[in-house]
Amino acid sequence: MKKLTVLASSLTMVAALAFPSLAADDAKAPATETPKELHNQTNCPVMGGAIDSTAFTDIQGQRVYHCCPMCSAKLKADPDKYFQKAAEEGVLFENIQTTCPVSGHELAEKTIYTDYEGRRIYFCSENHRAEFSKDPTMYLKKMDQSDAQSSEKTSDEPAQHDMSNMSGNMDHNH
Repeated sequence: MKKLTVLASSLTMVAALAFPSLAADDAKAPATETPKELHNQTNCPVMGGAIDSTAFTDIQGQRVYHCCPMCSAKLKADPDKYFQKAAEEGVLFENIQTTCPVSGHELAEKTIYTDYEGRRIYFCSENHRAEFSKDPTMYLKKMDQSDAQSSEKTSDEPAQHDMSNMSGNMDHNH
């Protein structure tokens, strides 16, 4: 029995010496991890409650639904925190992107994309996808600016209404 143990140990050492690349490959091989299966958002990323389709934030080309309107401010204050958490959970937000974040051109079709920390980002070319990967933060900020301009356009009517109220108030003060 003792001879068998010595023989097995010797063979193991010989194999490790004879095939060092195999031993090195095993040491470098990452644990096999099943990729997360992506699924549509069902819970608020801020509070965790069921989403309300009337409470949402459009940010970085994504429509993020909330359980209540008050969660929007928390998401806007630290979007990376909530996007990263969503990525860990395999949540895929509704993409509302209309332009490429690199070129600013309209997206004719949404076939080229990357999933970046909880966001699915579409591009008009493979080159732009590669460009995005060099500095994602810069392009996400660019997308935020684009989203802000879009919401300003949709909120023109209330702003005009507010201005008319202000002029009405000024008239009453005079």
